[in-house]
Amino acid sequence: MNIFASISYQIRRTLALLFDRLAHKWRGAFYLYLAAIFSVLIIADTAYLHVFANMKQGAFDLMVRYRVHVPAADPDIVIVDINEASLAAMAKDYGRWPWPRQVLGEFVEGIEAQHPKAIVFDILFSDADVYNADSDAYFNAVIAKTDNTFFPMLRLNANDDGLSQLTPRMIPGIVELDGAQADATLAMVLPFFPAALQSGRLGTHNIYADSDGIARQYPVYLDDYGWKIPSLPLRIAQILHYPEPAAANVLLNWRGPPFTYHSVGFSEVYGDFSREKKQRKADEFTNKIVIIGSTAPSLFDIKATPLSRNHPGVEILATAIDNFKHGDFLRFPDAKIIYLLLTLSLIWATAWGFYRDAGRAKIDRLFGASQFILLGICYASINFSNTYINLTGPVTLGLAYFTLARVYDFATRKALQDNTVRAAQLHVGALQGVLMLVRLGGNDAVLNDALREKIRLDISARGGQSVEVIKGSQKGLWDLFDNMLAISWLCDAQDEVAQARITREISLIEQGLYGILRKHCKITESEILSFVHRGEIAGGAAARNSWRALFGTALAAWQAQKGEA
Repeated sequence: MNIFASISYQIRRTLALLFDRLAHKWRGAFYLYLAAIFSVLIIADTAYLHVFANMKQGAFDLMVRYRVHVPAADPDIVIVDINEASLAAMAKDYGRWPWPRQVLGEFVEGIEAQHPKAIVFDILFSDADVYNADSDAYFNAVIAKTDNTFFPMLRLNANDDGLSQLTPRMIPGIVELDGAQADATLAMVLPFFPAALQSGRLGTHNIYADSDGIARQYPVYLDDYGWKIPSLPLRIAQILHYPEPAAANVLLNWRGPPFTYHSVGFSEVYGDFSREKKQRKADEFTNKIVIIGSTAPSLFDIKATPLSRNHPGVEILATAIDNFKHGDFLRFPDAKIIYLLLTLSLIWATAWGFYRDAGRAKIDRLFGASQFILLGICYASINFSNTYINLTGPVTLGLAYFTLARVYDFATRKALQDNTVRAAQLHVGALQGVLMLVRLGGNDAVLNDALREKIRLDISARGGQSVEVIKGSQKGLWDLFDNMLAISWLCDAQDEVAQARITREISLIEQGLYGILRKHCKITESEILSFVHRGEIAGGAAARNSWRALFGTALAAWQAQKGEA
């Protein structure tokens, strides 16, 4: 136990010596040095490192999850869910998934009779059903008669493009941009059915997660080799004349957690088509966008999103279509320069406050207010607008700077306040110490720590090598100085220039005392009490005791002066 106590003591002693040296070598300049280091790191991060990208993502997730105003899911978007219950119910007649395509053809026919606005498959029909060719033909004939069915296609890894024989011109709906490579090949999976290809109502349904594995954005289109490949929501928007986003990716404006959209089980709807006496509404899907997909975990169409680690892909597709329909996807301006300038301004303003010793309470209050305002802007932007203003970087970096600055301020403040004692310890020979004692307020004065600190700062601005508030709660000699301000100076005994400067500073403090104290407490000019005492201070190891003796002598002389008065 003694070993641990000894180690703890040595650590504390080493830290104390470190902060003592920093305090006397750098003083307030440390805050400016620290701000300069932060500035270099911030500029490097903005230009190259991008370390704070994940912080932006985490803050976005938190704000989306706890929004006050959540836009409602469009009631005209309906999910026909191939859920676990449907898989179990259909297995008796059609076996395990995938079912014969005739089932889906009959389903489309049943839905089409109600005149939906669109039937969107979130199912990739990549291959023929070699055991049910007639079933495939039936499905192809059904979709050939429609003008409102949409099908997904899948963009594979671009590293496989060289192995593909599929050229861009072979992909329906693709758009040639300036500088497009005509001889490029793309690794993609298209629908097997000719009717789907001939319709041109195709789009990718790829969902790309961010670096942390969470899907927040939806690709509007892919730009590969100068060819614009539309996403499924974009193709729907184009044909249904919804607003078309200009960006290649949009930040999804989530409607809520999984299963927010109106959903019906596939087996329930399909079973009702064959009933003689229908149990469901005849216009259940009229003018609706019907998305056929699966939330069944066994079909593995599950993604992580800001709202859930297990978000069904069909719900994400529904959210994207909803966003495109209403044009309310979230914009996220990449205003790097503005964010950079804001961050630098926040850090340098904080540094200047510490450097000018504006007061701990004032700095804390102003910095806390700035953080609250910046976070409030972020939160308000995502609740009451479609533009997400990301101020996470300025807030995080500002807080990091403030924390380090406050630790330094706390650790070195005592050393800086005692600098007349420390300065004497570093000198050898005759020194002169000057002590000015000021009573803070009259009998009616009510002073808390914040007011005492404000008075100390106001007086420090006029002079004093060390300015310290002494409260009656302190022990030893100090408790005799009840609610006092001790201002001290130190100079060589023969340094007439320094002594003249000290005399001028004392005069400035005396002239401003009434105004300073009157500003912070009730007092009349006649109640102002101050006393100046000069004496010899020994340098070196005897400095501390010499200063104690000077304080004692000053107190005795002041009491004697009062007695004579």
